Amino acid sequence: MEERYKPLVLAFIGDAHYNLYVKRKLIDKYQQVNILQQQVAEFCSARFQAKLSKYLIENGIYNIEETDIFKRARNQKSHNAPKNTDIITYKISTGFEAVWGHWYLNNEEEKMAKVWEIIETIRER
Repeated sequence: MEERYKPLVLAFIGDAHYNLYVKRKLIDKYQQVNILQQQVAEFCSARFQAKLSKYLIENGIYNIEETDIFKRARNQKSHNAPKNTDIITYKISTGFEAVWGHWYLNNEEEKMAKVWEIIETIRER
């Protein structure tokens, strides 16, 4: 389905869905909005997404197609300069968001759930 979307559009979609996914996962754990906001900000930061993406690549979680999507998005020229991170971290997180957008558009719920388990493990380190 996503073949019609450019890599940065996939990242845009992935960013929106990932943010909502994280909020839905955390809402039952944290009832206070200020704590919820802090946790969401941590999971959705470019730094955390880049750390996660490196883990997913190093541990063979991305398949060939997902690796290609990641690389195409990471290597795109971006018109937005990152505010709170360096450009390399920002580009890696963009690659992660594009893959997440791919999973969302293809209804890959099991893959997102598997990655969520990894996220919780990585965060505890």
